[in-house]
Amino acid sequence: MTVLDDIIAGVREDLQARRLPQNAIEAAAREAVPARDAWLALGGGESDPALRVIAEIKRSSPSKGQLAGIGDPAALAEQYAAGGASVISVLTERRRFGGSLDDLDAVRARVDVPLLRKEFTVDEYQIWEARAHGADLILLIAAALDDAQLADFSALAHELGMNVLLETHTRDEIDRAAAVGARIIGVNVRNLKTLDVDRSVFGALAESIPDGAIAVAESGVRDLDDVSHYASQGAQALLVGEALVRTQDPQALLRDFRRVGTQAMTARRS
Repeated sequence: MTVLDDIIAGVREDLQARRLPQNAIEAAAREAVPARDAWLALGGGESDPALRVIAEIKRSSPSKGQLAGIGDPAALAEQYAAGGASVISVLTERRRFGGSLDDLDAVRARVDVPLLRKEFTVDEYQIWEARAHGADLILLIAAALDDAQLADFSALAHELGMNVLLETHTRDEIDRAAAVGARIIGVNVRNLKTLDVDRSVFGALAESIPDGAIAVAESGVRDLDDVSHYASQGAQALLVGEALVRTQDPQALLRDFRRVGTQAMTARRS
């Protein structure tokens, strides 16, 4: 069993333990405040180069173990918002990442920035659940889903007013993302089967992302050099967790990431 397989098995078990009747979760989703437009927040439709950051609230990870205590995720979200995060990602997977839907609720109550529910989505129920708890954007991982699931899950998310960050690792997965009309395509340079990171993967795959889709670099952002690297290779947005939760001043680091990334984007276009 790969790491991804193991995580998904745990996600399915935890989902069964908290699952509400379908009519109840659908009612909660439809009664929630309308979703914010994460595509626009990430620069969709804009021509001027400006790096966007999806700032992640992340306590731990399978590869690094404990990263940060984060006793008050809403307070951290406020710092992210003040630093100019375009989207805030809230991990809700419990076993490997130490997250919960309570974290999502707390952050939603405190900030107006669009929220990504960062979860291993393997069941339509999780999409209704994400909307019911105030998410504006969900994650779909191509490696974990077949083509029919990618299409059906994307359609349901859009029906509920949310956007989808469709995560890929290979050129074939980018083609599958394009086939379902994905408008926000992430390239995760971390192999979810081995947890190895190869930053060169993004540049090798970015040119395959369709025109008009937002290209998001995921994983491997340690410092300003990594930000500049990804932006120079075509990233329009970065998903950053570890570097932000480990720093003493996430607000300042976010500003630095945005500044350096925008400079690299501008240089690439000139």
